[in-house]
Amino acid sequence: MLSEFDLIRRFFTRSTTHTTLGVGDDAALMALTPGMMLAVSSDMLVAGRHFLPDADPRLLGRKALAVNLSDMAAMGATPRWATLSLALPQADEAWIGAFAAGFFEMAELFSVDLVGGDTTGGPLNLSVTIMGEVPAGMALRRSGARAGDEIWVSGTLGDAALALAGLQGRLKLSEEDAARSLSALHDPTPRVALGEALLGYAHSAIDISDGLLADLGHILECSGVAAEVEFAALPASATLRRQLPGETARGCLLAGGDDYELCFTAPAARHGEIVAIGQRLGVPLTRIGSICPGSGLRLYDESGKEMPIGKTGFDHFA
Repeated sequence: MLSEFDLIRRFFTRSTTHTTLGVGDDAALMALTPGMMLAVSSDMLVAGRHFLPDADPRLLGRKALAVNLSDMAAMGATPRWATLSLALPQADEAWIGAFAAGFFEMAELFSVDLVGGDTTGGPLNLSVTIMGEVPAGMALRRSGARAGDEIWVSGTLGDAALALAGLQGRLKLSEEDAARSLSALHDPTPRVALGEALLGYAHSAIDISDGLLADLGHILECSGVAAEVEFAALPASATLRRQLPGETARGCLLAGGDDYELCFTAPAARHGEIVAIGQRLGVPLTRIGSICPGSGLRLYDESGKEMPIGKTGFDHFA
């Protein structure tokens, strides 16, 4: 029988690279780099709410850390440390081993030390707290957007939500399209390097976890500004475009969530520099609209006609 402490020692105790004291004591000890501030974020993934109970445990381990890395990216922070708390229905060694392998794959990609956490029995629940460093006074925030800024997004939007719609039978995808969209749902790529590169260029940023319109709406509310967004400019994959103009695909693009791309605003005068950042990093960046005085968000079609906005994104309690 695998005990709680056997589980921690066997699967979650690894050497660290920038931690004074990691897993194995009552608390971890870390030292901040001089001139840096600490950025901290937590995310919880609950079986049946955020992922299907039969999800691939290795991919689930990768995603559990990736969604937290995306929060660091949105602040322009460099991720350093993470804690992991698990509620497990049973101590299934094969499942735990695969989950740990995926988690540490992602941790090694971004040089993140696992420094602590907790395990308990119960319904499957994964909770990660991530900590990173950002130069003092330079963190990207939701409250910095200014009238005249351009609105940008990285990558493409809607594929993860499209995959979920396919799994739920709300639309039919070809085998090839299903495979491509499922990759976006199960194994997102956090834009950490982009967030770091935007320091000093972008005025505000957020990661797109609940849907473009909902998350951009958080920037608008925090900054006290309005936005005009061009529907035709929204970056969609060939897979999603094959489903347009269907209502389900349109909803995936605007409000689907689980994209973990960055939405950010930057002065129009820095347009060329933003383009150059994307080219240097190999990350597609698309201007989708602009920030203007006032409040609220307006969406326009190709002819310049305002489009109605329905659901804006995912709400845990809606």
